[in-house]
Amino acid sequence: MDPKQMLNYVKSPPKMSITCLVISKLLLLALPIAQISIGAVYLQDCPQQHYIPVYVLVCGVFSLLLALLSCLPCARETEEGGQTVLSRTFNVWNSLVSTFMFCWLICGSVWIYSIYPPNYNQTVAGDPYCNKTLYLFAFWTTTLAYILIGLVVVLGCCVCICAFIFGIGQH
Repeated sequence: MDPKQMLNYVKSPPKMSITCLVISKLLLLALPIAQISIGAVYLQDCPQQHYIPVYVLVCGVFSLLLALLSCLPCARETEEGGQTVLSRTFNVWNSLVSTFMFCWLICGSVWIYSIYPPNYNQTVAGDPYCNKTLYLFAFWTTTLAYILIGLVVVLGCCVCICAFIFGIGQH
């Protein structure tokens, strides 16, 4: 596949069937639902850093909100390629929530990584602890978010370098 074909494929990927779309959305909703569940169940189980369960819970709620909003018809452009007022409003809202999520990720990182490794033992009197399930879930989902952000940045740089080298988009 030459670079121009690859760019055309990225610009307009093949249409997915409704079944594939529904299954992929459900799979993507699994993590936010798990975040909401674990954050709610262990809300009081991390006195060592009481913001960790709140961080996990809020991440789940806003991720679920973003995923559900992407299913609305106003999230799509018109057939002519233009945007309606509702579509523009949706894009602004999506940008604001995404910016909040990025800032929230940084806050959660401070809360999570600052107590590494936490005390998992709650039996010692007077010593603050953090539930092991909650902490490890928060730690690995946050670390996964950074890995995914890193991959997106690296792939984006590779696409930009390829576009520059092969002169894609020049007329």
